[in-house]
Amino acid sequence: MLRIDSVTKVFGGLTALDHVSFDVAEGSITGIIGPNGAGKTTLFNIVTGLYAQTSGEVFLGEKNISFRKTEELASLGLVRTFQNIELFGRMTVLENVMVGMHTGTRSGILSCALKLPGHLREEKSIREQSMEWLRFTRLEDLADTAAENLPFGKGRLLEIARALAARPKIILMDEPAAGLNSRETLELASLISKIRDFGITVVLVEHDMDLVMDICEHIVVLNLGKKLAEGKPAEIQDNPEVIAAYLGTD
Repeated sequence: MLRIDSVTKVFGGLTALDHVSFDVAEGSITGIIGPNGAGKTTLFNIVTGLYAQTSGEVFLGEKNISFRKTEELASLGLVRTFQNIELFGRMTVLENVMVGMHTGTRSGILSCALKLPGHLREEKSIREQSMEWLRFTRLEDLADTAAENLPFGKGRLLEIARALAARPKIILMDEPAAGLNSRETLELASLISKIRDFGITVVLVEHDMDLVMDICEHIVVLNLGKKLAEGKPAEIQDNPEVIAAYLGTD
């Protein structure tokens, strides 16, 4: 589904990523972990078009998506959520999800301004589909609530619902458990598994090792911009280089 091929990113004299390569299997949950400063979010920013890599390539399926704009990637089925929740605070929960469907809309400015029948039918369909995603994430009872009034955990779920509304093939989540309590983290784990079972590939950057080890089938470890290890959770837990990167050595 996703292939990272020798991706390097240099900021001035700092090498944030150094020839990082790995594959993400379709229909999988893949975790990307590593100490602070390992290059995890930089990698996400390159894959999703926010940064341009210095060298290397990124593939979505067989398509080279290197240097594509974020909106192009969304239309190709690649979306993301952010470490810091990014919502339209004064819009309702439902309206936030409806925004996520913009890549699939066809009505133009004139049709919307004049409220032509085609636009009205499309808007009704978008509203109905958005409510389905709210039910999927168990937010339907908050549909008419302003996003700025949501508790933090619900805001995290709303950001995920909005990303899902674009009907992606793959979703990248940047520290989705950050700021969540233990109950909310368990609910998030269940939701991520549900997303995968729905047919959407999931890649997440996460510091909550219990969450990562519980739901990920494959894990990639970065350290100081380089790929340190990759494998199944049990292999990563027992890898002495990974243990040393997190805990140090005598």
